[in-house]
Parts: sequence; C-alpha cells; structure tokens
Amino acid sequence: MSITAPNYLHAEITVAAAAAGKHVVCEKPLCVTLEEADAMLDACAKAGVLLLYAEELFFAPKYVKAKRMADEGAFGRVHLVKQGEKHNGPHADWFWDVDRSGGGALMDLGCHGIAFCWWFLGKPKVKSVYAQLSTQVHGARTAGDDEALCIMEFEGGAVGVVENSWTKPGGMDDSVEVFGDKGQCYADLLMGNALPTYSEAGFGYAVEKASLTTGWSYPVFEEHWNYGFPQEMRHFARCVRGLETPIADGETGRVVQEVLYAAYASAGLGRKIAMPFRPTGIVKPIDLWKKPELAEAALA
Repeated sequence: MSITAPNYLHAEITVAAAAAGKHVVCEKPLCVTLEEADAMLDACAKAGVLLLYAEELFFAPKYVKAKRMADEGAFGRVHLVKQGEKHNGPHADWFWDVDRSGGGALMDLGCHGIAFCWWFLGKPKVKSVYAQLSTQVHGARTAGDDEALCIMEFEGGAVGVVENSWTKPGGMDDSVEVFGDKGQCYADLLMGNALPTYSEAGFGYAVEKASLTTGWSYPVFEEHWNYGFPQEMRHFARCVRGLETPIADGETGRVVQEVLYAAYASAGLGRKIAMPFRPTGIVKPIDLWKKPELAEAALA
C-alpha cells in the first residue's frame, strides 16, 4: 500500500494496513508525532510487513552519483553537506493547514534535506540541532513557517545544513553542496537537464512550480526520473519481493521526525537543542515553535 494522504492520517492508515498484512510505502514525513512513528514501526514489525519510507532524494541520479563519489573518497573526509529545496508553495491546500500537516516548509521540505544529509554522511547519530524559522510571505494562508534553516551536527564532527522556502517564484530549486578536505561537489537536481528557453507566447509546461512560461524558463525532460521517483518505486517493489534491502525504511522516517521536533523547539527557544530529544504529548511539531514553553518543559 502506498500512503500519500495528509500527514495526520499516515499513522492510522499504516497501522490498519499492517493489520491487514500489507506492506507499506509511506510518503514523507513519516507522520506527525514520535508516538505515531513508534506505533507505525511496532505495528509493521508485529505484522511482519515492510514499512518503507518514500525519500526520493536517495534515488535521484545526480545525488546518487555524488554519494558514490564520496564513498569512494573523492572528497576526502566530508565535513559539510548542504541541501536546499525552495519553490512557491505546496501542491495541495492541506499543506498550509498545520493541524493536518504538523508544520510548514520545514515539515514539508526540510524532511528531505534532513534525511539526505544523514544518509549522505553514512547515517551517523545526530548530536545537536539548531533552526531559524519565519513566516515571510504566506501569513494570510498559514500559521506555519514558509522559510526555514536547519543546522545539524553529527557524531564525528560533520555538519548538515538544510535550507527551505515556500516563497521562491519561478519553479523548483533543489540542490546539494558537498565539502570535504580533499574536494567538493555541487549538484543541481534539474538545471543540468534543462533546456534554457525564451518564449514571448508561452507554452504548456516547463517544470514543477513554474507558474509562467513566458520570457525565460527552463523546461526539464524526464523530470520524474531526475527526482528519482521511478527508481524509488522499483527499489521498493524489489524489497517486497525480497530481492533488495530497504535503503529508506520506517527507522529513517523516525530519525527525521526527531530532528523535526528538535528544529521546531530550537526555533522556539532560540538555541541549539542537544540530541536525543524525545518530548512526549506533543500534538504537532510546530507547537514547539509557537509555544516555546512546551519545548522548555521537554528539556526540564
């Protein structure tokens, strides 16, 4: 079963699917709360079914190539990984509703970058999280953040930086930077496969999130392949058949969920949050930003 429902429904559907003996592919983020994450993992483990976490950046061809080069030592010791995703806002109205989504741009987009930095560096433990959040443009539409910066420190000293925005017009901006003591790499997910185009008349479709096609635009061919979606689903199908071991599973989603908690708490308190950070009784992550007393109580 593939779950692409609003975030607040992920846990309920997953638990029901597991009870019915179905393997689950869950869209990011895994859920809204850590309690839900644990319930999902427990239900799938008890039922003997797979809980697969749909993080397509693990399969995007350019990012996979960068990861392979890093693993081969091309950059020496990697000490900084940056991932950014920015565009003009989400596809569906429910993303704007924090009661259904659990947060804003950090929850929607930051989950990608958090997972990516952790995966790229070899899945080390997260030592601390610092975040800055703001609502710059879309305050009339959402109580959530529309701009977010999250900095993670990992065991071993490497740092991950995640930048997200719902305020950027002109189409999708998704890129990665990797810095090591013997090299560096920059990968733009789409621009290397784009066709720089100028049109006064405009045309049908250029690229995700591009609202106009007049003037200069950058149409992308094989867009879904560049994102890694077909490769991701092929991998998951092979996992269900027992032919491959999951690259992204429920545990991946839970790691991301805990970092999201810490990031919202950090933004609320204005300081770095040491990990692990596992507050209980939180209704949604954004409450740790909007109600910093909840974050303070969790640290007491």
